[in-house]
Amino acid sequence: MDQHGAGFPSNWGRWGEADQFGTVNLITPEARARGVAEARTGVSVSLARKTPTAPLMGGPMAALRAETTGVQTIMSFTGSPPLAMAELMLVTTHHPEVTHLDALSHMVVDGRVYPGLAQAESSSPAGVTHGAADVFADGIVTRGVLLDLAPGGKLPDGHPVTGADLAAAAARADVEVRSGDALVVRAGWDRVPDDGRALPGMTSGAVRWMHDHGIAVYAGDIGDASPPVKDDFPGALHRLGLGRLGLVLIDGARGEELVAVCEEQGRCTFLFVAAVPRILGTTGLPVNPLAIF
Repeated sequence: MDQHGAGFPSNWGRWGEADQFGTVNLITPEARARGVAEARTGVSVSLARKTPTAPLMGGPMAALRAETTGVQTIMSFTGSPPLAMAELMLVTTHHPEVTHLDALSHMVVDGRVYPGLAQAESSSPAGVTHGAADVFADGIVTRGVLLDLAPGGKLPDGHPVTGADLAAAAARADVEVRSGDALVVRAGWDRVPDDGRALPGMTSGAVRWMHDHGIAVYAGDIGDASPPVKDDFPGALHRLGLGRLGLVLIDGARGEELVAVCEEQGRCTFLFVAAVPRILGTTGLPVNPLAIF
């Protein structure tokens, strides 16, 4: 595979030349009903990080580095009297501290975004006009499947996750991954405290496995390997998954609490629900995905 992904599957045009939902199109009414049927006990667990805040007055907008924070706030007061407390928030959406959904406009490959639109046709300095994150504001509802790649521990530094790794995790869990599922992957890593180490990540083979199994949403505590895997397509999850397949990605998901609940419930499948704020024209938005048993 060359640096442009020649020979890799593409969903450009699969659901129309102006599609904005990507692989969420795989969540058919049947897939949605299959997910709803997983909610039997009412137990719910968040898959989002707990994001700390820092005073906005303390410095400029946070960069995309683990030693900064993704949310800065400054307290304000409204009303006179009685007073009401409020705050102004500055959110760096794609910061590793912020669990967020990547819009399909987020990844530009060879000057184009999914499903093949020129970047100038999808966004401008004023914001995103096609493939913005708010198209998912009505919610993503489907069956979720937890694949734990390192039960009881964590993957080795820099481990390249392959399709065989995902298949082995599914076999351990005795679960069949089906088209329209949301895949929640736990590798035991946290990009923030683990910053500076070689991060495990998804190879092009793992992304192809997701494509072959009809994965609608990927949510994981790992993403692309850093540094890139030798002899593999760099940034495969984002450049091939998001950019080429329209695979909806939730970055910075946390699976530790989910593992414990799955053990208590005796299953690794659940109702997966995720919705973003209805803020228009962005390349991504904070999200709080839920696993409901």
